[in-house]
Amino acid sequence: MGDELTRMRERLATQVIAANHIGSDLVADALWTVPRHLFLPDLPPEVAYRDDAIVTKRDADGLAISSSSQPGIMAIMLDQLDLVPGHRVLEIGAGTGYNAALMRHIVGPSGRVVSVDIDSDLAALARSHLASAGYPDVTVVCADGAEGWAAYAPYDRLIATVGVSDLAPAWHWASRSLAPCGFIRMRGTLAGPEQTMVVQPGLVLRVPAWRDICPAALAAVLAEAGCEHPTGVRTGPAQVFIGLSLWLTIHEPRLCLLYEEEPGGPSHSPQGPASRAAPRLGRAPLIGPDSWATIGILGADSVALLTTAWPAAEWGQGMARPTPSFLLTAAGFGPRAAELGADLAAHVQAWDQAGQPDLEGLHVDAYPKADGPDGTSPAQAPAGLSADRMVADRPGTWFVVYRTRAEPADLANPRA
Repeated sequence: MGDELTRMRERLATQVIAANHIGSDLVADALWTVPRHLFLPDLPPEVAYRDDAIVTKRDADGLAISSSSQPGIMAIMLDQLDLVPGHRVLEIGAGTGYNAALMRHIVGPSGRVVSVDIDSDLAALARSHLASAGYPDVTVVCADGAEGWAAYAPYDRLIATVGVSDLAPAWHWASRSLAPCGFIRMRGTLAGPEQTMVVQPGLVLRVPAWRDICPAALAAVLAEAGCEHPTGVRTGPAQVFIGLSLWLTIHEPRLCLLYEEEPGGPSHSPQGPASRAAPRLGRAPLIGPDSWATIGILGADSVALLTTAWPAAEWGQGMARPTPSFLLTAAGFGPRAAELGADLAAHVQAWDQAGQPDLEGLHVDAYPKADGPDGTSPAQAPAGLSADRMVADRPGTWFVVYRTRAEPADLANPRA
């Protein structure tokens, strides 16, 4: 079994390095060396060595609150982090401990890895996994990551393996590159301004926190026949969930995300779920081995969602990944189905006419409110920012998201 485990680990490392153009030899060596299956001891090794995120804890409503991140995303982030032997690094979100082990392998015995998690049971499990894998000197503490961990400061690097919507003053974070990813949202004092709720078992909605949503009413609306608005726009899953979702985030305050998981949670079979018959989001633009996801706009009593021209055979049993190109349709549900469907279709067409912009030329500048000259928002930025921009107001930070190939505008002390 040892030789087979080595082959599985090396096969995953080779796939991740090639698919994500990982340039760091140190990151590559860590992927080749650190055994992921020891951090997921309750799963078959063949599942641990897939390039997939794996949910490891859910709350009482069945919502995922911790996971082992997709190895490909871990590799991208570690490549961006640019660790070297001797570095001291703080990780927000311990998860299973696997990412901390990768970092410990890179920084070596002369460096230090400190990982913080808000759940005591998760911290204890990560500590146990790290010890069994040969990295007992990684420090894992149970605390609110928003406060950092001052006992071992200062740090050369900081990495958050959770979805964050603000920058904690304790982090002193500066970013130099962007890559698309998705994470389970941070909990504690730095929890974001959004809510995630179960509409029906296996069907989950994410919307801004200020929205007043009745899950039962939404489920009833979705059970009705939809009103379709073809957009005439051909694209692919990555473009929808990177470019179009950002476009809607900037232009549409009613944006929502709806995703569905295979009943009973992600499959532990290396072949995927035993049956994929009639998923509720079967025509969603993003289809994984065990899940479906789409985006749209949510009104007071109606919703419009993006659907595709996937034929049933493409998400049928035995088909793990669909064709990467499709025509988008906006499907409306509820009393205002036609209106919301037309609105969503118009957004898609505007995004297409703009050239389907994605991350190219995208910048995110962070302006700590405490550092501003007069405490005012940078919403009225000077010339140099594109018209297609968004200012996100968070308790500690203003984020300006914009596209330009010019240098960012010289506002007060940007961290970006």
